[in-house]
Amino acid sequence: MDFTARLQDNITSLGYFIPELILVAMMLVLMIVDIMIKREQTPWLGIIAIVGSILAFVAVLAQYSLPEKGLFNNMMVVDPFALFFKLIFLGSMVMVVFLSMSSLELAGRNVGEYFILLTATTVGMFWMASSTNLLTIFISIETVSITSFALASYLKTVKRSSEAGLKYTIYGAFSSGLMLYGFSLLYGLTGSLNIYEIAKILTSSNPHQLTLFISVLLILAGFGYKIASVPFHFWAPDVYEGAPTPVTAFLSVGPKAAGFALLIRFFNTGLATTTDGAIWQAVAGINWPQLLAVISAATMTLGNLIAIKQSNIKRLLAYSSIAQAGYALMGAVLLTREGVYATMFYLVAYYLMNLGAFLVVIICQELIKSERIEDYRGLGFRAPVVAAAMTVFLFSLTGLPVTVGFVGKFYLLAALVRGGEQYIWLAIVAVINTVISLFYYARIFKAMYLETPEDVALTRLPVSASAITLLAVLVVPTVLLGVFFERLFNFANLSVKFFAGL
Repeated sequence: MDFTARLQDNITSLGYFIPELILVAMMLVLMIVDIMIKREQTPWLGIIAIVGSILAFVAVLAQYSLPEKGLFNNMMVVDPFALFFKLIFLGSMVMVVFLSMSSLELAGRNVGEYFILLTATTVGMFWMASSTNLLTIFISIETVSITSFALASYLKTVKRSSEAGLKYTIYGAFSSGLMLYGFSLLYGLTGSLNIYEIAKILTSSNPHQLTLFISVLLILAGFGYKIASVPFHFWAPDVYEGAPTPVTAFLSVGPKAAGFALLIRFFNTGLATTTDGAIWQAVAGINWPQLLAVISAATMTLGNLIAIKQSNIKRLLAYSSIAQAGYALMGAVLLTREGVYATMFYLVAYYLMNLGAFLVVIICQELIKSERIEDYRGLGFRAPVVAAAMTVFLFSLTGLPVTVGFVGKFYLLAALVRGGEQYIWLAIVAVINTVISLFYYARIFKAMYLETPEDVALTRLPVSASAITLLAVLVVPTVLLGVFFERLFNFANLSVKFFAGL
């Protein structure tokens, strides 16, 4: 393709890049307004961020009527798979903006740059969902990582926030270096940066098996870091505890979903082939699905076992988030359409129940000024609405009926059972881990309803109407989608449609 044709393709691609351009324009507006307004007028910045996110959401929905297309000379793509995740990213950003506007940790601070960083991270997640070239994959991951480092350490005067940002940066730089070296090995084996071309070359040639296997392991370091899977999970507990709670909620949902989007696309289109879009075959004899299965089992097991010992609720939810990543990985190992949409469904469920749990943490930071589980004693009597909402989210995180978390785990386990005997063991491990998780989630329930504080009177705590409204926004779909889940299930199923390639 000559220069003129490439330039024309880039110009044409801008018409498919409207949601990203809206977010970039919103960043510029936030910068200008932040300079012009006074500190007491900062709620306007949150409103601008919400309005811009809603406009981008509408633009993404409008793209469902467009055919799948490669953008910028096949560096990125627009397809239903990417659009599904972009809706999750925007939903995450809108909810986190609402959480941030009511957070005591961010009160009185200049939040203009904070919302700009949130928006920049969302743009990076958009790129992660759409990238089909090793260069754009790396750039998108680094965009999300660097802005996340800044968000984690946003409370610059708080020691644990600065520590969280430093640890996040060190682990991120290390995993990015490993991933980049894996990319270089893969490029050396195939001579291409495009994942569709890589799949074709690996299928038609006979690459050096050991080099390819090492490349896959190193690339998994980068992807595993974003989803906080074992053994690249070490950053999560300290970062989740030290970062502002709205940032913790955002990191646990948005970048994690982006990591899954990138992982699934890379492995299903770059290291696998398909003839019908329903079943994939791993290329070049590398059994990476079995490797992912082992990582899945290790991730859910380690996350659940270490969560048992936690006394800080943010650290407990951090290890819970690690375990949830292990559950979601189960669908990715199957190389089937059913496995992919089961993972996508579960990520939506995880979005609702995890953001809800962190919303309760934010509310309790204001009500009881503590993050210790023992200080949640008597919350069922002191703030019954908050405690009831937390119970729903904990039930869903455990996977109990009738919640969306139960439906999500059911689909994942059903996909594993139907995927063949080789993954029955993984389903058994998941069931055992679900029982383990019930133990530490029950500790929070026990503290709220079955224990009473010794030095605090059981008086009602004032909960704002805005907090109750946000709780309802997350509680209602968590319960309703546990019963009326068919539409979301069908939507996830229809979204398992990748760009066909070159």
